[in-house]
Amino acid sequence: MINITNTALDKINEMLAAEDSSDLFLRIGVKSGGCSGFSYGMGFDNEQADDDKVLDIQGLKVVVDEDSQKYLNGLNIDYKESAMGGGFTIENPNASATCGCGSSFRTESDAGQPSEC
Repeated sequence: MINITNTALDKINEMLAAEDSSDLFLRIGVKSGGCSGFSYGMGFDNEQADDDKVLDIQGLKVVVDEDSQKYLNGLNIDYKESAMGGGFTIENPNASATCGCGSSFRTESDAGQPSEC
């Protein structure tokens, strides 16, 4: 369902190790908004709902809420370093359009609720 490159996994695990809690996992989701209609959410969480999908990606617990699952199938997450710093990049095969910053998208069948960037 979701692919996370080794570079991104290393960065996520480094960030997890810096947290005070060992109960944290990575939550990935989609919410309405952003330039193109939907925006990605990615962060650490320790609360899980009954309808969440739980993935094990090379030992990393990744949780996706039920509503976001259809938008994230085939998602690829990477981490890239540049002269300006580093950051996560997301490639989504379900996206028919994205904004310039790459953190907002829409699909052929669902445009979400666009907002200003």
